[in-house]
Amino acid sequence: MRYERFLKSPLFKKFVRRKLFDRSSFFSRLLLLWFAARGMGRRLPRSPESARESGLYNQWWYYSFELAPGVATQSSFPPDFPLLPRMLLRNCDLAGCDCLDIGSVEGLIPILMCRQGAREVIATNPHLYNYEKMQAVRKLYGVNFKFRQIGSLYDLNRKLGHKRGFDLINLSGVLYHVYSPMHVLAGLRPLLKKNGLMIVSTNVVKRADFSMEFNDRGKLQREATTYWYPSIPLFDYLLRYFKLLPIDCLYHAYERDDAVRFTGDVESGYLSVMCRATDDPAFDRDDTWARESIDDSYESILLWDQEKSAALACAPIGYRREPDPRLLHAGGRSLDLWKAVLELPAVGAANRSQDSHTLLLSDNV
Repeated sequence: MRYERFLKSPLFKKFVRRKLFDRSSFFSRLLLLWFAARGMGRRLPRSPESARESGLYNQWWYYSFELAPGVATQSSFPPDFPLLPRMLLRNCDLAGCDCLDIGSVEGLIPILMCRQGAREVIATNPHLYNYEKMQAVRKLYGVNFKFRQIGSLYDLNRKLGHKRGFDLINLSGVLYHVYSPMHVLAGLRPLLKKNGLMIVSTNVVKRADFSMEFNDRGKLQREATTYWYPSIPLFDYLLRYFKLLPIDCLYHAYERDDAVRFTGDVESGYLSVMCRATDDPAFDRDDTWARESIDDSYESILLWDQEKSAALACAPIGYRREPDPRLLHAGGRSLDLWKAVLELPAVGAANRSQDSHTLLLSDNV
């Protein structure tokens, strides 16, 4: 509780928080070294008793991690709340792949990427709030991934500067937290190899138009940095606009008894989409506007480095599920997300920890 009060204090908001987000500041770099030193020197709990008494266990956690047999931290999600990107990730053949995770918090997804055989994994956060916990679980779970502080989520291509690109990028739980979702997609897309995979997951409203619902007055969710809920067809269109073809998806509907994620009368949920990178987006023949916009708009030219995308190698990454042919767009190249959400069963409560926000020491998926 004292930690939470400090995060909300005027001192933190005016100085410390701003410096933590500024990845180039001396203050931020000093904190990074300090957290790293603490993580390397900290003795990890070896027994259930020492785990429960540790300062690590009693901190705030976004995910739930088993720190010792039978002792897991308290997640900010209910134990049976499904983690859809995790469920899609297990269908990827990551052996020898380079992977990037945006907004890793304590590092659950990067740990799974490592355990599924990835060659290089880069975890990211805008700030350093969770770095000490990330260091601890990385050591506890015996994996080796890198960390990059990225500050603002815009212009990620320049900030990360990864010349050979990534075979898989996870962009989940991010787009509704930013002022401009398209800026994030434009900056991240040049980092994905040809034929690579990207998981994109976000809040959506379940309706058939092309619109974006703004979370004014917290009408859709009280969380203070949640802004946008695109309609499902718009989300589909935006992915294809950035040359990301949906090939698989999972949808979790927010129930009316969920006091955190359903605060209004708008039918909404969480949609996680597996996309395959393409050179030619799958638009209708009559949609000449989209291609002209991609090629000629100032935003596209200035923010989306398509020349870098064209220069990257082809990713050999495989995916172990094929889309249902009945659920494809006309032309048969990409999944129609609106059809898929209407016809496929929604994901309900997680019946096992491997589908939830909990990571056990024995979990590989």
